[in-house]
Parts: sequence; C-alpha cells; structure tokens
Amino acid sequence: MRVLLLKDVYKLGHAGEVKKVADGYGRNYLLPQGLATLATAAALKQAETLRQNAAIARAKLNEELKGVADQISGLTLVFPVKAGETGKLYGSITSANIAAKIKETSGLEVDRRTITAQPIRELGEYKVPVRLTMDLVPQVKVVVHREGEVLKATEETASAPAAPAEEATPAA
Repeated sequence: MRVLLLKDVYKLGHAGEVKKVADGYGRNYLLPQGLATLATAAALKQAETLRQNAAIARAKLNEELKGVADQISGLTLVFPVKAGETGKLYGSITSANIAAKIKETSGLEVDRRTITAQPIRELGEYKVPVRLTMDLVPQVKVVVHREGEVLKATEETASAPAAPAEEATPAA
C-alpha cells in the first residue's frame, strides 16, 4: 500500500513523503491515527505544499526544543544499584527509571517512550539517546555503580563491560 504521510512518523519518514507500507500497518495504524492518507493522484498534488509546511513546522519545533536538548545533553545521571560480583545488576535500569531521574535532577518532563535505549543490566557508563523530535536527539550520560561504593571517575567505568544494546552504548 502506498501512503502519503501527513505528519512525521518515527522510523518511517517525514510529512509529505510517499512511502510503501504493509497493508495492515497502513489500514490499522497510519490511516486511523491521521498520520497518512492513501497516495491517490489528488493527494499527490498536495504533497509538495504539505512537505513545505511540515518543514517549516519541524524547524520551528526544533528551535523551541533546542534549549531543552542542551539541558538534557549536559546531564549526568547516577544510579547506585545492587549488583553481583561479575557486574550484573539485580534488576535493570529501564527507560522509565531514566525519565524519572531526569525529572528529579532537572525538572524536565520527558516521556519514557522517547528514551530509545534497551534496559541497562550491567555496571558502567552509558550514553542514552532521548528523542525529542525526529531531528533532535540529545544524549544523556548514565553512570551505574555498585551501591555503597565510592564512585571512581575513570578507573571503575573503563573496566566495565560493554552494553549489548545498540542504543545504550558505553561512553568512550
């Protein structure tokens, strides 16, 4: 099924683009949510104006959220947790935990669904992306250390094993 996107859709495309999607995805999600319309000849004539209007709106939104992105990218979140001898956590640090810690430290309300990292299950230092818009994705630094230990800046985190998830990559 070919659809014309009316709004930006994460991991699919920007407004005004014509995309080929699975029939069920288009019929059950994109069309009822008002994110897309069928790519008919009449709709394709409006695609260019839709694309231009969406680009202007996207630029305006990015400008408004630029200050929030600067605040988020400067954050370092520290999580003292219980962990085994090998560095595996008893539990995990999820996107909900990270969103709550961002609100606690900076006062910014961030939806947990915009944090695109897999749950963190090992001690270490991670860069976690927070998707504010499709184009604006600041990273927050997450430090996970053993509960009751004094946090050593570089020595302890440099020897920590790498995270298996792509999104939660260890800091360099």
